[in-house]
Amino acid sequence: MGQIVIDAVSKEFRVANDAIAAVRNASLVIERGKFVSIVGHSGSGKTTLLSLIGGMVSPTSGRVLFNGDDIYTWTSDRLSEYRCEKVGFMFQSASLLPILTAKENLLLPVAFRSQRAPDAGNGQKADALLHAVGLSDKISAYPAQLSGGQQRRVAIARAFMNDPELILADEPTGDLDEETENEMMQFFLRMNREHGTTFIMVTHNSDLARKTQQRIRMHQGMLQPA
Repeated sequence: MGQIVIDAVSKEFRVANDAIAAVRNASLVIERGKFVSIVGHSGSGKTTLLSLIGGMVSPTSGRVLFNGDDIYTWTSDRLSEYRCEKVGFMFQSASLLPILTAKENLLLPVAFRSQRAPDAGNGQKADALLHAVGLSDKISAYPAQLSGGQQRRVAIARAFMNDPELILADEPTGDLDEETENEMMQFFLRMNREHGTTFIMVTHNSDLARKTQQRIRMHQGMLQPA
């Protein structure tokens, strides 16, 4: 599964004539199959760091390596393949398409996989993932028919549809009640344990972070031991 090396990475954004440093000289090694949490307050740079790892925003300086390769030296096609096939994303918002059912939203990432024949088992896999997150009775429901927490669980299930080597989760339980949050955390831990999926979760929730194998603190764009 996916190993991530963040090597002296910085990211600046231009605001008017000023350069705002969101990530400052960050270095971190995340070994294959590890479950790592990055903890910090809003504005600490956590989401930017996750975007850098996910190939969504290029660094101002430094390197991001996936299994030994610097992803920002890749062609746009290879980087797109990495995002579609190697990485499962959980964003702060559920980002479901309103015209698709819960199951159809899960099947959407499959449609973006490059050069793969359709798999008749994808429908069963989607059903199984929705069952695993407690939504067996919502398979045919549209997002407008789901609560915010249910939409979040659909998005969580969707991240696993392509059997990713790496899961990037941005406050994945942010709008769940405590009981459901605990259930989803157990689901994450089980998927990490049974499938060896590398899992990087950013959160402001220290209690949640303590359940992971490795904890890193982020403050003003800098990584520190938790």
